[in-house]
Amino acid sequence: MSKPRFAVLGAGTIGCHLGGHLAAAGYEVTFIGRPAAMDVLRERGLTLSTSVRPPVRLTPDRLTLATGAEAAAGADYVLVTVKSAGTGAAAGELAPHLAPGTVVVSFQNGLHNPATLRAALPGRTVLAGMVPYNVVRSELGTVHQGMPGRLMTEPDDGLVAAFREARLAIEARTDMPGVQHGKLLLNLNNAVNALSGLPLADQLGRRAYRRCLALCQREALAAYRAAGVAPARLGPTAPGVTPYLLGLPDAVFRRVAAASLRIDAHARSSMWEDLRRGRPTEIDSLQGEIVGLAEAHGLSAPVNARLVTLVHEAERGPRTWSGPELYAELRAARRHGRS
Repeated sequence: MSKPRFAVLGAGTIGCHLGGHLAAAGYEVTFIGRPAAMDVLRERGLTLSTSVRPPVRLTPDRLTLATGAEAAAGADYVLVTVKSAGTGAAAGELAPHLAPGTVVVSFQNGLHNPATLRAALPGRTVLAGMVPYNVVRSELGTVHQGMPGRLMTEPDDGLVAAFREARLAIEARTDMPGVQHGKLLLNLNNAVNALSGLPLADQLGRRAYRRCLALCQREALAAYRAAGVAPARLGPTAPGVTPYLLGLPDAVFRRVAAASLRIDAHARSSMWEDLRRGRPTEIDSLQGEIVGLAEAHGLSAPVNARLVTLVHEAERGPRTWSGPELYAELRAARRHGRS
């Protein structure tokens, strides 16, 4: 039986991580991305690195590169890894080129991308997926997995088998809405990390920054309760307990959260990377999602709203915040209910 063919629509950091491992395992993969990003891969190839295994290098001649969605024609699976704001447009471009039976898989942040894809691709199979660990572009042509973790996706035997052959740990889940809401709680740290300017391990090792995240998560959990949402447990602690643990003194937190701090020195949030490269961030699909959910149920989320504002300001001109500065700013927002 022949191996399934893959296309990666939005071949940036996550797309290259997923597609690169599949290509290294002998799968036919077409990388579809921005011209500048494809030019880098055409010149340098693709290197996949982690802190626990030797790097894997794919030379340019092993990569099939394209810049238009028409290149997805004939793929058995299309992995969508574009930014959330581009999902609708990407789906519209993809629709005329999907082969019958092609499965589309969203490996994106945010809550609504699978639904957006289903609405734009009627009659197609669209699966929700999730990348729960950190991946960052450490240098041109190199993507680095900075912490351990397992991919999660709605069940599909062929997809799961392919990823496992590609040495990517993966778990099939039947509760992806809960998983997505659980991941959103974790992703609320993306903004805190981006504004800190620090590697993730360093930022999470500092109580003031963790208390910023705890404020965000408390607002999110209140909005979830109002909406009747039960976030899945994705780490060593239940979502409702995490804000308390984040506020513990540094020495105590390091002891009780040792497993959560297995992050190497390269790891940073994707939002930090976006700000560094002068690209729009996904803040509206992260903190902005919490603000909207809270307002829909008669609540407010001033801490998350303030972070939306701060990140949009940083998109126009990045600045870094110390932990105490950011915590004071967010506490003031909570007191005064301002964004």
